[in-house]
This record gives sequence, C-alpha cells and structure tokens, in this order.
Amino acid sequence: MTTTNVPANAPVRGRRSPLASAALHLTLLVASVIAVFPVLWVLLTSLKPASYATTTDFVKETTLENYTKLLEDTEFLTWFGNSLLVAGLTTVLGVFVAATTGYAVSRFRFPGKRGLMWTLLITQMFPVAVLIVPIYNIMSNLGLLNEPAGLVITYLTIAVPFCAWMMKGFFDTIPREIDESGQVDGLTPFGTFWRLILPLAKPGIAVTAFYSFITAWGEVAYASAFMVGDENLTLAGGLQKFVNQYGAQWGPMTAASVLIAIPAAIVFLFAQRHLVTGVSAGAVKG
Repeated sequence: MTTTNVPANAPVRGRRSPLASAALHLTLLVASVIAVFPVLWVLLTSLKPASYATTTDFVKETTLENYTKLLEDTEFLTWFGNSLLVAGLTTVLGVFVAATTGYAVSRFRFPGKRGLMWTLLITQMFPVAVLIVPIYNIMSNLGLLNEPAGLVITYLTIAVPFCAWMMKGFFDTIPREIDESGQVDGLTPFGTFWRLILPLAKPGIAVTAFYSFITAWGEVAYASAFMVGDENLTLAGGLQKFVNQYGAQWGPMTAASVLIAIPAAIVFLFAQRHLVTGVSAGAVKG
C-alpha cells in the first residue's frame, strides 16, 4: 500500500490564502462604502440646518427642521399621495397585463404571436426623449394630460413590454402538464392560469411588481411634462420646486429624498427574497 506524503504547508484546494482573503474583504469593504456613502450623505444633510447644508459638519446642530418645514410649508403630502396612487395603479395593472400576456404567449399559438413579441422588444429600444412628444400629443388628444390615468398608461407602456417578456420566460419553465391537469378538471384557460399557474409564479410576479412600482415611483421626465399645478404634481415634479436658477434648497430636498426612498425600500424588502429567483427563471427561455 502506497502512502503519499503531503507537505504540511501545501495549499488546500478551495481554501483562499490569507493575502487573497484580505484582498477580497478589502474590495467588499470599499464597494460597500461606495454604495452607502451617497445615501448616508443625503440622510446626514437632511438633518443639518440650512447654514451647514453644503459643509462636511454633519453632526453639528443636528435638527429635524428640514422635515417639519417640508411637511408643513409645502404640498409634499399631496405629491406623496399622487405618487402612491399612480405607482399603485401602475403596479397592479402592470402585473395583471404582463402576467396574462406572458402566459398567453407562452402557452398558446395565435396569428401575430411572433410579431407581438418583436413589438414588445422593439418598444424598449426607444429613449424617453424620442417618445415624450408623441405620447404627450396622444394624451392631449385623449384629454388625459394633468390626470393620473395619463401617467399610469404612460408608465404601463414602459413596464409591461419588459415584464411580459420576463413572465413569458418564467411561464416557459412551468411544466405544461399542470395546464393539462387543469383542463381535465374542467377549468377554463383563465381558471387554469389563475388557480394553478399564478401561485407557482410568485417569484416572477414579485419582480414584475417591483419593476412596475419603481418605474412609476422614480420617473421624472413624463411626470414633469404631463402634470402641472401643485395639487397634481407627483414627487418627481414636486422636488423640482426646490431648485431654481439661483440655487437649491438642499435641506428640504434631501429630507424629501429620504422620505421618498422609504416606500421603495419597503417594496424591495417584501420582494427581495423572490427577486433573484424571478430574474434568473425569467431569463431561462426567451
């Protein structure tokens, strides 16, 4: 029987050297600082009085004055409510339309199917600067300017094509035998989709909901062009009130930025456990 002598100081496969481990941790630390620094800067600036807004004295004379002025002296709560309404409707309708479209394209054959999928893909290639004028004219002719419905429809044109493609890929990973079992039990195609397929598609639904919400919550160009008047503005348009040709009100603007980030963070926390699964599953098939 042959015995192989392994030197005590020989490197073990799969184990990093101390130098590589230190380099990895240093890289992660630097990346974390870069990611957190802008958010921390905004948070600390929102807690400073106006006289120190552009300085690095972050803990000097800490105050909540920016938040109280924002809530009491501006229409921030109105803007916040408008954004919640628009983002909420966009999320609900976006999930429903994207899921039903993705399921139909995944499961059924019909004339124009390939053309529909190419249309959904091509619409993602146009930048906002190209689309904003024609969409503005369409909304004007329909009487939807300065109306939440106009923004919801506009945001759906952004969110639904991408989400429908992703949901189609996700539904392709669900065995067709499940649909066949629903048909055997007497379910209609929509009944099969609603009762059997949709519960299995939670990761994809989570990604679709998150993307639709973020699309509507953080969009600026359409919101600024389509909505006027303090009572109709969303948060994107309202924040522009703090910037003029002479300067910017950094205190209220950073306070508003912190409050705006809270709903997005909440939605992310609810969806984050499904995000990786949903994105990777949706990318399996195109």
